[in-house]
Amino acid sequence: MLAITGYVDRWSVRPGETINVMISLQGGGAYRARVARVLCGDPNPRGPGYREVPAAWPLEGEHQGTQQDVFLGSWGEVPRLALPAGPVTLAATVWPTRLAAGDQVALAWAGGGHALALGIGEDGAWCRVTTPGGETLLRSAVPLTERAWHELSCTIDASGRLQLRQRPLKPRLDRVEAAEVSVAASAFPGGDGAASIAAGRRDGPARAHFNGKVERPRILAGDAGPTIAEWDLSRAMQTDRIEDIGAQAAHGVLHNLPTRAMTGSTWRGDVHRWTEDPSQYGAIHFHDDDIGDAAWQPSLSFVVPEDWKSGVYALHLEIERDGRTVRDNIVFHVRAKVPGSQAKVAFLAPTFSYTVYSQYQKAGRQARITPRSLEWGALPQAPDGHPEYGVSPYNFHSDGSGVVMSSMRRPMIDKRVNQIHLVDPSEDGSGLYWISADSYVTDLLTRKGIDFEVITDHDVHAEGAGLLANYNVVLTGQHPEYHTVETLDALEAYLGQGGRFMYLGGNGFYWKVVPHGTGPWSFELRRAEGGIRLWETLPGESYHAQDGSYGGLWRRLGRPPQQLVGVGFSTQGEYIGYPYAFLDAIRDPRVAFMRDGIEEISEPGAPLGERGLMGGGAAGHELDRADVSLGTPRHALIIGRAVLTDPTYQPVNEERRDHTWPAAREDIIRSDLTFFETPGGGAVFSVGSMNFIGALPIDGYENVAAKLVTNIIRRFADPAPFPAPPPS
Repeated sequence: MLAITGYVDRWSVRPGETINVMISLQGGGAYRARVARVLCGDPNPRGPGYREVPAAWPLEGEHQGTQQDVFLGSWGEVPRLALPAGPVTLAATVWPTRLAAGDQVALAWAGGGHALALGIGEDGAWCRVTTPGGETLLRSAVPLTERAWHELSCTIDASGRLQLRQRPLKPRLDRVEAAEVSVAASAFPGGDGAASIAAGRRDGPARAHFNGKVERPRILAGDAGPTIAEWDLSRAMQTDRIEDIGAQAAHGVLHNLPTRAMTGSTWRGDVHRWTEDPSQYGAIHFHDDDIGDAAWQPSLSFVVPEDWKSGVYALHLEIERDGRTVRDNIVFHVRAKVPGSQAKVAFLAPTFSYTVYSQYQKAGRQARITPRSLEWGALPQAPDGHPEYGVSPYNFHSDGSGVVMSSMRRPMIDKRVNQIHLVDPSEDGSGLYWISADSYVTDLLTRKGIDFEVITDHDVHAEGAGLLANYNVVLTGQHPEYHTVETLDALEAYLGQGGRFMYLGGNGFYWKVVPHGTGPWSFELRRAEGGIRLWETLPGESYHAQDGSYGGLWRRLGRPPQQLVGVGFSTQGEYIGYPYAFLDAIRDPRVAFMRDGIEEISEPGAPLGERGLMGGGAAGHELDRADVSLGTPRHALIIGRAVLTDPTYQPVNEERRDHTWPAAREDIIRSDLTFFETPGGGAVFSVGSMNFIGALPIDGYENVAAKLVTNIIRRFADPAPFPAPPPS
């Protein structure tokens, strides 16, 4: 646990609106808080350096805080369920995935000092009855098979005899898994109580979380008696609600975002979209490291002052521990109260990608960055050093399954400013990703005297093209990878109406995400079919639970990035940067404005971005290329190109059809600087490289890359329409 940390309830806020801040101090005590508008989030003393402007804030100063904990693990809570006196049977169909985790609860009930639980462990199913007089535990002593379906039941009869049964739905040929055992126990009086699914809970937080799928959890009046409660987990799929089809209608709620729309024991392979036959999708996959809403209490709440300028802000937190100052910061974005009232240039913060990547636990990262972070006065934390805050869709769960759900309602300790994420391989490099890296864009705008406003993916998702229409030009950050139908629709509509767009990153507009039914504080991600991915969806599980839509790459869904911004993901390699070379198209009269005041662009072949704070060059890490067959407009101009020779750069998966390369290196292991006009006098400029913005700060933002980008911003901000291109 970090000594101090926290999160906010929203990524962006306008003056006059309230933002809530949830803060936790280990052990409680006093802390200091202040707010600043961040100009540059890079702590590298060899770069532009961390820069901020203090914000006048009424709550600045010392406050008292408490410790607030994160309780990992998903489960279902049924707050009210009455049981009769015995006989009572607990039963469930289960697909366990991590037996080595020890005893795990599949279904439990507790009330009036009595409890009954059914679960699994390393040595098979178990059943436990608890009374004021003591506890009786019964085990089958026959191990179950992981990732196979089993029927489990536990019955306590009127005399107090406890019976446990387990049976595989598909018997193994090498050993018998069925078992039936019984033992004398205390009589079970029933009464009013509460039930839980996939975890046990009596006093305090849930525990003994189940890893795997649970289907048809049910409680009967004895083995063959009438149903008291049965939760049909195929119902209310697009919610956190679980519905009881029994007489009591003992409905419940799911905690910590388990994965829904999972194939059940009756799935036959003939249906792949759960909406076509929900009965085949009556299972939920629970994990002991799931995280949803941490549900911390607000520590600070304030109305954003009317005079706060639009920008990227950080709430800085400090405490004193063991004679040293411990810090953290929490980033949020302040919008203009009236969109477009402060500027006609907008920076679009990729908050969807920030959320999906949050808590990306990469083994060894914290240990590698800590010495340099301490040397530079930066935050030394990384998610692999603090797994208590959960995992990311770039991780596996503890049971080896892919992480489908992401959440911003928890500390996102790697989405900070004044933070690095790797030890850069270049001598003077910063090693940035995400928010700190994106601040190079806003720092350039500030230094060049270009007024701008900040908006976020969340804002575009909610307000659509109407929000974007307030701006002459919209700029992206380093890695706008994740998008919803709503954000892509908004961007396409904006460009169709004459908007101008500058894509200043790489591997953008790549994966589809679907927001949680209650809002985009959480996203669901189904990694279907191809793509660069650390895990893939299992057969029959490629459709989102939240809306029933198909998941995967936007390219596979008929909306490749080339159709939107002219370039799309082509290659990935190590964090090693290369320069671009200008091509003949830089002399085209259509882009004459790009060359204004840049003597270095004297002829094709001149370099751009040969130095950079991210990998040592402007073209690196994840790169995009133009491709007419995928939607790049035929009139597009490629003004510059980088071909990368480092052997770690390989074609992305969706480019391959077999074991061979789909094309020569120069045709696919490259990044294209691409420009094209759009209907209504608009235009698009794309760089197609994650490392590109790292070249902007070189020589105090007076290098060729920075000058080129500045020229394009100024022309795109000019409302004068771009002429229609000549026929191609």
